[in-house]
Formats: sequence, C-alpha cells, structure tokens
Amino acid sequence: MKLAWLLAAVILLQADVLDPARNPLPNPTGTVITDWGKLPPGRVWGSSAGVDIGPDGHIWTYDRCGAIALDAGGCDTSKVDPILKFDRATGRLLTSFGAGLFVVPHGLHVDRDGNVWVTDSQGNKAGTKGHQVIKFSPDGKVLMRLGHAGMAGGKDMLTEPCDVITAPNGDIFVADGHSGQNPAAPPNTVARIVKFTRDGKYIKEWGRLGSGPGEFRTPHALAFDSRGRLFVADRGNHRIQIFDQDGNHLETWHQFSRISGLFIDRNDVLYAIDSESNTMRHPNWKTGVRIGTTREDRVTAFIPGHTTSAYEGAAGEGVAVDADGNVYAAEGPASRPVAGSGLTKYVRR
Repeated sequence: MKLAWLLAAVILLQADVLDPARNPLPNPTGTVITDWGKLPPGRVWGSSAGVDIGPDGHIWTYDRCGAIALDAGGCDTSKVDPILKFDRATGRLLTSFGAGLFVVPHGLHVDRDGNVWVTDSQGNKAGTKGHQVIKFSPDGKVLMRLGHAGMAGGKDMLTEPCDVITAPNGDIFVADGHSGQNPAAPPNTVARIVKFTRDGKYIKEWGRLGSGPGEFRTPHALAFDSRGRLFVADRGNHRIQIFDQDGNHLETWHQFSRISGLFIDRNDVLYAIDSESNTMRHPNWKTGVRIGTTREDRVTAFIPGHTTSAYEGAAGEGVAVDADGNVYAAEGPASRPVAGSGLTKYVRR
C-alpha cells in the first residue's frame, strides 16, 4: 500500500514539473517568426524534423520535398533539393542539394568541418533508396554512406535510422530504429545505438526494444555534452538516457517529457523539444522546448509551442540554437497540419 502511494506521488510530482501551467517557468524568447527560411519561388514547405547550426553560424535543415506523406512519394519521386542552408540573419537560401538521394530525410547533423550528415529513415518500394546515413561536403558532394540502400538489417546495415552525430575524434553514432515507440511494436523491432569509426567501419552497438536502462522505444535524437557524454532522446519511453561513448549507461532523466529533438550548446545548456505531447495523449503535458543544463534532470525554462490548429500549440521535432540564443524548430505535419510547415524561429529576448 505504501509503495503504491509512493508511486502515485512520484507520477503527480512529475506531472507538476512537466506542466508549465502548474509550474510556471521563464520563457527566454520573445518574437516568434513562423515560416522562417524562404524557399525558391513556387516551392512550399512540406515537412521537416532536422535542423543544426554550421561552423559559420548559418542554419542547415531539410524539407521533405513538399510531400507531406510517404505514400505520396516523399522525396523518392521528387526532383527538388531537400537539404537547405539559410543565412542566419536574413533567412535567405544560400545553397541546396541532395535531389534524388532520399526517401524520408530524418536526422541532420553538421560536424566541426561543416560536413552535413542526414539519415534516411524509410526505404522506397523499389528497394533502391533509404535506411542509410549520407555524409555530404558543405557544397553537396557525397563523401560517405552508412548502411545499404533500400535494405534494412543488422550490424553495418541500418533499419529506420533516426539521427546521427559525430564525436570530436570523428567516431560516428547512429540512433537506429523508429518503430519502437508504437504500442504494438513486435519484439524484433530495432532499437539501438550503432557506433562506427570515422571511416565508416562498424565498431559496436548497444540497446534493444524495452524500457529498462540501456533499452529504447525509438532513440529519436542524439547530442553530446562538453564531457563527451552521449544524450539520447528515448522518445517512446518519455525520457533521456545518458551514456559514455562505449555504451555504458550513466543516467536516466524523466523531467523533459516526450522528446523528439535535442540540442546542447557550448555552455552545456540543454534544449529538448516535445512535438507530440498534448492533453489527449499525456494529461498536463504540453508541446514546446524545455530548457535545462547537462548537470541535472531539471527543467529551468520553457518555450511554449506557437498557436496553430494543432493541439495546444505547435513545436517541431528538431531544435537548434544559434550563438545569439535564437531557437530554431523544424516542424512537420504532426504539429502543423496546415500549410506552412518548415522552420520557426524563436528570437531571444
């Protein structure tokens, strides 16, 4: 009886912490600019879930080629460039590339040398694209591929890769497996982190479907802190798990809600974006960006999702923060079922 009471109290306390209405937190941003980043004339945003900051401070993201749904062809049947670079100050398009290479771009990472890494989370019907990570030079030259095009599998093959990140020494980490968050996910669903050398050679992997330490229900996003610890957004389990680079589990955090995207700045400020919570799915949880530090499992600030017809407010799946503290959210149809998906910029006060 005492144990049941204690568990109920913990759940209520967690709800109070996660709910900005019950636990008011400061919002470090002011002006909200929706549809930030201008596409060429005649082209409209479809969907995005990835955004990052390049070494030069400009903004990298992708558009899923104007196609909202995979059954509409995604990027597989499109001739437009999905990968986009925007001027940080003006939102002007600086460069684009990647046409004909993707089915559904998902995770995006820009390394210290300005190379752009993008995961392709689905395979096409022909079995010729998808289930890969592609590395590009800053001008769009393909430098490396991880996985086998159109083929899902184990070890050096990938299955629905969600995100990718590189360590300072060049080692590559891939969050692999998108279906584990589904309540009816089969036992053989992939849910793991895969580590490669900087040259793309398989080193090791860890994780499986589940809710225990080191297990995942969709490892959806990755970020490193200044100590080299790997933060994993374990979205289906509504938590962050922290590992060393050998895969040893260090901590599990629960105060940042259902996380789709992570970003850690040079001062170890942690930004976790929640694109899916609402009162129908999670009572008292709201979409938005929860902010804390990499030192403790505590939310200290909150950026609410902007007002749309979706839920209580829209927030994207991807998040990045520039050197001035402006926050960029990459949004898709799950949070914005109306025209205007793409990037939203939250300007720091």
